Amino acid sequence: MAERAYQGEMDPELAALLGTAGADNGPPPDFSDIFGGDNNSKSKEDQGVDLTVDGFPQITKRLEDNPQDFLNDPNYYKTALSNEGDIAQRVHSILQKYLTTKDPKDRSVFRQQFIPPYWDYLFNVARKASGNLPAPKKYLLRYAILHPTFLSADSRALFSRIILENSYKQPVYYLDEWLKAVGTSAIRPSTTDEVKVAKNNVQSKLQQLLEKSQGKLDGARVMLRQKDKERIEIENFIHNRMDAIFEHTPLREYSEVSDCLSERQKSAINEIQNLLKNLLKNDHDVEVSIKDYISAEADVQVLSDKVDAEGGAIEVDVGAIDAEFDTVRKMAKMTCGRQGNHFPILTGEYFHCGPNDIATRENVITILAKIESVDSEVFCRVYRNKLNRIVPFVLLLPTYGDTGFCWEPFDRFNRATSRGRIVVPMYPKNLYLAVLYAVADLRWQVAKEKASFYWMEEGLTGHYYQWFQSQKLKGDIKEFFIQDYILWMTKEAEGIQKLDKDVRGTFWRYMPFTKEVKDKLKTRNLVYQELYQRDVNRALSDGY
Repeated sequence: MAERAYQGEMDPELAALLGTAGADNGPPPDFSDIFGGDNNSKSKEDQGVDLTVDGFPQITKRLEDNPQDFLNDPNYYKTALSNEGDIAQRVHSILQKYLTTKDPKDRSVFRQQFIPPYWDYLFNVARKASGNLPAPKKYLLRYAILHPTFLSADSRALFSRIILENSYKQPVYYLDEWLKAVGTSAIRPSTTDEVKVAKNNVQSKLQQLLEKSQGKLDGARVMLRQKDKERIEIENFIHNRMDAIFEHTPLREYSEVSDCLSERQKSAINEIQNLLKNLLKNDHDVEVSIKDYISAEADVQVLSDKVDAEGGAIEVDVGAIDAEFDTVRKMAKMTCGRQGNHFPILTGEYFHCGPNDIATRENVITILAKIESVDSEVFCRVYRNKLNRIVPFVLLLPTYGDTGFCWEPFDRFNRATSRGRIVVPMYPKNLYLAVLYAVADLRWQVAKEKASFYWMEEGLTGHYYQWFQSQKLKGDIKEFFIQDYILWMTKEAEGIQKLDKDVRGTFWRYMPFTKEVKDKLKTRNLVYQELYQRDVNRALSDGY
């Protein structure tokens, strides 16, 4: 086959911008990188998204055996406030009044007065997060510990044993890690549109097109891998059927002659004929997938060269962290809610969590694994009829909030492999429920974005919306969905019927339990047995 046989057409928008329509895109790439998993053109944010991983690692240790000594530093508080200007002095002054007053009313006033300047002070600390922060400032961002003596000795001992490094390589970030990743462009800022860039609009457009092309390239890679795996499976089936056909037994009456084909062998021949047709169809699909991959690879290469020629990628300096921190401050308020505790530092007065109640990285990964063991497709997205498991970014915020949430279901430029983003408060009353809130929100937003303009008619959101309307309910439909999802995961998964019949049917089909949970439930009650039988009927009719 000729070298350029699979060359695809460049994206029209890209070609119009670059003026390269009809240009020679060069020779095809080396296809070893498609299956090797090492491709330098992937965006920084998507590095580490391994679509072959089907579960979370088992957490073998949640706390360090040997405690850290950063909370024993006698200069902790001084170092935390140093070199932060007048705002640090104001924080110290109000904090002193808050701690020394004995009048409850004055204490309440100083408590409220403390919050705004503290966030301004923390803003100054956050701007330096991309560099090497002193330990007190780092753990101030991470845990909201302004002064170690605000906590009891037992609490200090607990925090000193929290594992600092991300040894499991999961996309779960503490606040200081997140701000550093944003400041160094390892992760796209949440408020991209608000970040002031140093280049002109043409380069901004180029960068957006590059990210869009990288998303297409990731999708093409996924499809090509899927089709190659499908081809191997078909060939193995053919090989097995052929082996069965060539097995013959001699005639009892005339041992020098083999018997005729058995019914099983005749059936295998018919199967082989169908398998050969499937193999030809698969070969055509592989050809199309290779064409798509080369086209996307060419687009990425052209755009990368163009961006480099313009002086490199858009650099978002401190402005990226500034905008991100402003978003984080809003997120902190959202985790607490209007009636929650918005006090921004950790004190023994409000901190009452045990080792398994804090949203440490290890605890959150354990809970995410537990959720996935019940809701089998909770972190999956469909791209070109392929179900890809993509764990979202998880930002752990040091707040007293009780509800997590999703603020981005996926990157708008890369729907194929980009991660969503969820927030989890570190000191909730019930950590499992806080994570469930975030996961439920992610579930809703991904389904809604997938259905697009038809979200009120199709899929999970469409069926739920129609039920919502039929019940003449008022209020935020997403909040109703989140509460029902929590019941689905905490009650219905245990065989306790709490949901409306129609909602249960919708969830059973569009948010299926794992096979293990379904097998357990079908023996519990006729309601679940009927739902299980519907699965069987849909599978038989190929209409699932």
